[in-house]
Amino acid sequence: MTFVEAAKLGDVVKGKALGLVIDEVDVALVRDGDNVYAISDWCSHAQVPLSDGDVEGCEIECYLHGSRFDVRTGEALNLPATEPVPTYPTKIEGDTVWVDLSANRS
Repeated sequence: MTFVEAAKLGDVVKGKALGLVIDEVDVALVRDGDNVYAISDWCSHAQVPLSDGDVEGCEIECYLHGSRFDVRTGEALNLPATEPVPTYPTKIEGDTVWVDLSANRS
């Protein structure tokens, strides 16, 4: 695994997605409790940034058409999206969140 520094843990706020570009990959970081998840920032249905949508627990919603995705698996949870979005392993060391972009889990 090749982890790269993504963000400071304090910048990933519960209930909000943090959209960022890591090594030219658009990623949304989502915090649920002590866990931080990394998911592609692009909705598989409409190609709009997921980080602009609402977050509830481990789900992120596309603001344009309301598709919801599980940030742990990338699975599309409702229509109109039918395809998953990529997710990436994360780890937290100290106050830093690291993401492995080479290990797409979806």
